Amino acid sequence: MTVDDDPGVSRSVARDLRRRYGQDYRIVRAESGADALEALRELTLRGEPVAAILADYRMPGMNGIEFLEQAMDVAPHARRALLTAYADTDAAIQAINVVDVDHYLLKPWDPPEEKLYPVIDALVETWRAVGQRPVEEIRIVGHRWSAECFAARDFLARNQVPYQYMSVEDPEGRRLLEVAGLTPDDVPVLVTPEGTALASPSDAEIATAVGLTTDPATDFYDLIVIGGGPAGLGSAVYGASEGLRTVLVERQATGGQAGQSSRIENYLGFPDGVSGAQLTDRARRQAAKFGAEVLTTREVVALEARGSARVVRFGDGSEIAAHSVVLATGVSYRALEAPGVPELTGRGVFYGSAATEAPACKGQDVYVIGGANSAGQAAVFFSRHAATVTLLVRGPSLEASMSSYLIKQLDAIDNVTVRTGTEVVEAGGDGHLERLVLVDRNSGEQESVKAASMFIFIGAAPRTEWLDGVVVRDGRGFVRTGPDLVVGGQRPQGWTLPRDPYHLESSVPGVFVAGDVRAESVKRVASAVGEGAMAVTLVHRYLSEQ
Repeated sequence: MTVDDDPGVSRSVARDLRRRYGQDYRIVRAESGADALEALRELTLRGEPVAAILADYRMPGMNGIEFLEQAMDVAPHARRALLTAYADTDAAIQAINVVDVDHYLLKPWDPPEEKLYPVIDALVETWRAVGQRPVEEIRIVGHRWSAECFAARDFLARNQVPYQYMSVEDPEGRRLLEVAGLTPDDVPVLVTPEGTALASPSDAEIATAVGLTTDPATDFYDLIVIGGGPAGLGSAVYGASEGLRTVLVERQATGGQAGQSSRIENYLGFPDGVSGAQLTDRARRQAAKFGAEVLTTREVVALEARGSARVVRFGDGSEIAAHSVVLATGVSYRALEAPGVPELTGRGVFYGSAATEAPACKGQDVYVIGGANSAGQAAVFFSRHAATVTLLVRGPSLEASMSSYLIKQLDAIDNVTVRTGTEVVEAGGDGHLERLVLVDRNSGEQESVKAASMFIFIGAAPRTEWLDGVVVRDGRGFVRTGPDLVVGGQRPQGWTLPRDPYHLESSVPGVFVAGDVRAESVKRVASAVGEGAMAVTLVHRYLSEQ
């Protein structure tokens, strides 16, 4: 559907769309938002799915953003794009945040082969992947302040599995528990579309119930990628696309820390930004398209070199092997060491953005801890829901750790306050977070404040203890690679090849490292993806030597 009040433009865009998509899709055009909404309602009543909507921004009576906001309610599965003039690009970017527009197009779009069709192709491809198939909805019955219930909801959300959450205090939630023969003590309870009820399920049980792949198809591959963040997804895409039998192993959900980001605005090729979930979903589908396997809820506990094979052992004792391995396990947020924080984690205290908590933050006072980009993005995201958002930063300013575009965004948001030189020294509450004790690092003065939620983004811990004695790491646990392993002209101990380690190669030949877990890496999404792709190039070079 195209919507434009200028008859000439309306006919022109419809003509170009029919030329490319007319054989497979019906092109419907309207010259006002009101007419378009009426047409959408008629299509919906007739059961005709709408793949994509392209709306002009400047229309009298109802502009494109207002129209798309209402169109979301009528045709929620349709992908959305805004047609705008160059002078209105700021409004287009704002529309992405307000109504989750997928793309915006600039007038004129000539030639359409370069400026129109690639955008529509992306809209249609996404619509086909998501489609308007009936959602076989998973239901979760839980308690608002249960850490286990939060973990189950977070697992489903990060794996982009749709679900309906019901509280044990709601009539429908209580009814489901009674039908299943369970009690509020059994939550979380997951009910599958087939009617199976799982009480307090593990991540692996949830993954199996919702159809995620947990078991490898074979026991030997060309490439095993450990970690499903941007670096790991990059390796999986390039490895599989270049003909390597590739399996990606992820402990919880693909995307890593980047997948939890509400919006990444400095990633190349996305001038209007992209959410971590969108980027992750596209990368995962891309990897699957090329034939890569993706295993979830499989924790790797050991890595071993057996001759030319590199063997990975899982927590349940099972193993898979490959000619080569890419370590892309990323980093985890460092735990906040303060009284009350461990007890309240999952009960108002969260690590990462925990987007599932956004609706519960409405009208509440929210605190975000950290001074890097991830913390800034979370503050921007939660500012749309919470009454107030306070960003607490240990350092004297944001400039040393946060991109300038984010600092400017934060400055422009009325309900966001940035407090530098401030730490949390205590968290308290009766069963859930209710208050924080803050300390001024300069004066030592303490202050107690009310807080409904706290989201923590501090430090970066590589969690590589399972590699102890296998590969060389630095004092903080990050894995050393390439030139860093050659000291005084000496190759690392146990190195068996007549060459120095390649740039991303660890102290074990054939085991490569990409992304944040690599020592001295650049902590950015783009560099992680680049290293993931580069690691595959080096894998090919290594395999040619065997």
